[in-house]
Amino acid sequence: MGKYRGFGRRNLYYLDKISEKDGVGGISTPFMSMIVGHGIDIEELASIENAVTRREGFAKRVLTPNEMERFTSLKGRRQIEYLAGRWSAKEAFSKAMGTGIGKLTFQDLEVLNNERGAPYFSQAPFSGKIWLSISHTDQFVTASVILEENHES
Repeated sequence: MGKYRGFGRRNLYYLDKISEKDGVGGISTPFMSMIVGHGIDIEELASIENAVTRREGFAKRVLTPNEMERFTSLKGRRQIEYLAGRWSAKEAFSKAMGTGIGKLTFQDLEVLNNERGAPYFSQAPFSGKIWLSISHTDQFVTASVILEENHES
């Protein structure tokens, strides 16, 4: 306990209990894990919309078959937001890995939504915990990815 002064026993217990939760929203204790990468991406929705209209098959190059299924079920602006969100999430992941998208393909990465609607990587070349956040405005989409490795304490 001495080396982690300021946390207090109650806070350590609380962090451990939260980290035991399944799915999105858990917090890993700083004593068992380490952040190994962080990537952020921002895209203009208009740029993605232009790419879709000018390049046939653009969505199929970016999205996996599971993502394409969801994409085709959406209409209009929501479809562009979905595609832009996946693009941005995959770019942010590649930045967190330190490779850039050139070492990965968009098909290597798959972003789905859990039962509460939160996005998560269902497929990615990383064995640790992946934290993902996607946000939209009228003009932009942004994604943040944090890669966390677990270590035995």
